[in-house]
Amino acid sequence: MSSLPEPPYYAVIFTSQRTTVDHGYGDMAERMVELAAGQPGYLGVESARGADGLGITVSYWRSPEDIAAWRRHAEHRIARDTGRSDWYAHYTLRVARVERAYAWAREDGPQDPQA
Repeated sequence: MSSLPEPPYYAVIFTSQRTTVDHGYGDMAERMVELAAGQPGYLGVESARGADGLGITVSYWRSPEDIAAWRRHAEHRIARDTGRSDWYAHYTLRVARVERAYAWAREDGPQDPQA
């Protein structure tokens, strides 16, 4: 995420286990990030995937309504359907309200950012 939005906002936490089937997964994942970035209320995304296929993607949104609109997006529906049929052995999705957030970077020095 390029900047830390001012709370409150929402995090959609998508934890998934990939199958060995590829069939365009990387291209679709890139497309979903690109498409989501153009949606109202989108604030950013962070994603990581291990060599074992376990991945966690967290997308950030201004409101539950923005999340619902993204869920209804036609191209996102296709990606979800393909994920269930081909790309994922299983996944879990959680939606959480972010009440507090802060960041720290080495160049900030050793002090606690919440002190």
